[in-house]
Amino acid sequence: MNLAVSGRRYAVAGSLAAACLLAVASSPTAQAAVEPVGDAAFLDGGEMPYHPDGWYAYGPVEGLPESPVFCFDGVLPTEGASHTSFWTELDTNGLQVIVETGDEDEAAELATALEAAAADCAADWLRENPGSTAAWDDYGSVVAADGGHIYGVHTAPPQAGHGVRLFGVGRDGTRVTLVDWGQMGTLEHAPVGDFSTTLAAALGKLGA
Repeated sequence: MNLAVSGRRYAVAGSLAAACLLAVASSPTAQAAVEPVGDAAFLDGGEMPYHPDGWYAYGPVEGLPESPVFCFDGVLPTEGASHTSFWTELDTNGLQVIVETGDEDEAAELATALEAAAADCAADWLRENPGSTAAWDDYGSVVAADGGHIYGVHTAPPQAGHGVRLFGVGRDGTRVTLVDWGQMGTLEHAPVGDFSTTLAAALGKLGA
């Protein structure tokens, strides 16, 4: 993974500027904000909800996926983010994003914003896709680390297939994770029990 940190300011008072830069560089919060998330913090394919054909995985990769994350475009920050993509030989797919915020209050705010985006997703999508149908459900909390929450979203464009997604949002300290699972179908086809286990596993590994 590649990390790039850049920044330069013209120094009028050289010694004072150097002292300020040294203070910022040595700040625990500043260091935590750019510290990469290790591979051990991510799920592997065997921890995703059961699929008879098994899972493939790619990652973790620094940053967000190239395509916007459904329901969370503009909510997930690029800074501090890494992700792993999952897929099967059929239509089932998944994603895990971890964001290292460097600050527990900031992490809590991000988790709250992600939960709100998940809860609003069906209504927001309907506004952008008139004539379609959508539904959602709140599947409750997962007790692990600093807590997690699961939401389900079903979307059906006119004259097109049904799609269902499960979203899990959780936090451990300064880190926030979003776990996404999706396939064709409706909310009745969503493996909520298996996904709860997946989110609990993700939260258990988040601090690694």
